Amino acid sequence: MININPISKASLILAAFALVTTGLVALTHLLTKDTIAQAQENAIQQTINQLVPADLYNNAIAQDCIIKQDTNGQTIRVFRARLEQTPVATVIESIAPNGYNGRIDLLVALDSKYKVLGVRTVKHNETPGLGDKIELKKSNWITHFSGLSLTEQNEKNWAVRNDGGMFDAFTGATITPRAVVAAVKNTLEWAKDQSLFQPGLECGDQQ
Repeated sequence: MININPISKASLILAAFALVTTGLVALTHLLTKDTIAQAQENAIQQTINQLVPADLYNNAIAQDCIIKQDTNGQTIRVFRARLEQTPVATVIESIAPNGYNGRIDLLVALDSKYKVLGVRTVKHNETPGLGDKIELKKSNWITHFSGLSLTEQNEKNWAVRNDGGMFDAFTGATITPRAVVAAVKNTLEWAKDQSLFQPGLECGDQQ
């Protein structure tokens, strides 16, 4: 019989425990990632329905979707609303890469004249009680984009008040609203240079 000293035995037990725990975490991730991804997609579709009034369009926005590259080279989706085949609105995935705790994912809805129909936060890692006020369920701050446009005359106003702009910042959390305002502004600028209703790579064709 091989004698194993107590320290080695404890180390082996810990190593085995760590291996089993890692395996369980990996298995859980594998089994739930599709469910989580589908839940996120369902949430996006619900948000699109909130941003674009139902009486503005009669196509299936979720299926009328193309893949584009944003100004940072990120792959995004553009959902297109039509009324009797006439373009009326787009809902654009917008990324703020520089939130306080990293990337913030948004949806920006624009009408055919590039006026903002609405903006919603889809995903973020901002600090609870501070930066998470970009969520509609935490505050109405995100609704202040609705009805706005970006023009040469008001471009300087597209910033938080701390930077001389028209958007409120959060007490103790200026970085988060600054990142969101910049992302929405960039999306408006980007959209005006795109042919968003022309044929393109459809979302279902994305590899």
